[in-house]
Amino acid sequence: MAITASVSFLSPSSSRLFCLQNHNPLSQPLFSLPFHSHAFPTFASPQKRLKPTAIPQIMTPSAQASNDSAPMLPPYNVLITGSTKGIGFALAREFLKAGDNVIISSRSAERVESSVESLRREFGKHHVWGTTCDVRKGEDVKDLVAFAQENLKYIDIWAIKMMLNQPRGGHIFNIDGAGSDGRPTPRFAAYGATKRSVVHLTKSLQAELQMQDVKNVVVHNLSPGMVTTDLLMSGATTKQAKFFINVLAEPAEVVAEYLVPNIRSIPVNGSTKPTYIRFLTGLKAYSQIFSRFAFGARRNRYLLED
Repeated sequence: MAITASVSFLSPSSSRLFCLQNHNPLSQPLFSLPFHSHAFPTFASPQKRLKPTAIPQIMTPSAQASNDSAPMLPPYNVLITGSTKGIGFALAREFLKAGDNVIISSRSAERVESSVESLRREFGKHHVWGTTCDVRKGEDVKDLVAFAQENLKYIDIWAIKMMLNQPRGGHIFNIDGAGSDGRPTPRFAAYGATKRSVVHLTKSLQAELQMQDVKNVVVHNLSPGMVTTDLLMSGATTKQAKFFINVLAEPAEVVAEYLVPNIRSIPVNGSTKPTYIRFLTGLKAYSQIFSRFAFGARRNRYLLED
């Protein structure tokens, strides 16, 4: 899977900048631009692999419609950017556990090397690859595409333009986070702004794909909730922050165990409708808060409270 978000903002939590390449966004449809998803996969049919040098013609809407109802069967080829630690690494492990093939990447060559070595010890060298990529740089993204094509022959989750060229299209999952609902994120204003913009970008792409009658590419939202990342824990300096982290946050591994099966079920079912997959729903959050007040549950799970 490839997780991609083409927005030109820096995400403090993941230190990733997602940007459209040298195009005027007002001069052509968004989905005609190179698009790299920050958090998730593009699925294509394993039976119909593209040769590394092959660039098939873009399918017409009628041709797309003839294929979009057929399920995309696993194993999937998954590409995840920023996946050498935190939720990205946990997602990579979970896809590998499910039998998929995974490419991980980050800006740090050292972290890529150590992460690939760790995952290959657990899952074998024929299922995981890694390379450096700074998604702020168009050339790096192109090199990452070439790397994926060279090693996996086709990409299940990636740029909209590339998926249009694949016989079975694909799925993009954009990851949101704190601030995506418009609420303020004190001390993490830049982070919240990026997550708010991801939601708007996703909705706009969904609308444009529908407007152009594109049925073989679907853009989804993915919400991991509160994950015990370094960024989240670094802000746990107040009584209120400690309370909510203890009550609502979960380790990346727990979140990934929930998200990956839900993600993988979408192409299997042949879904062509946008989906919003949430780990921490409103009902779950209120239930956990109630349990805390009523029974003292989840006190001091990660941080000692005053």
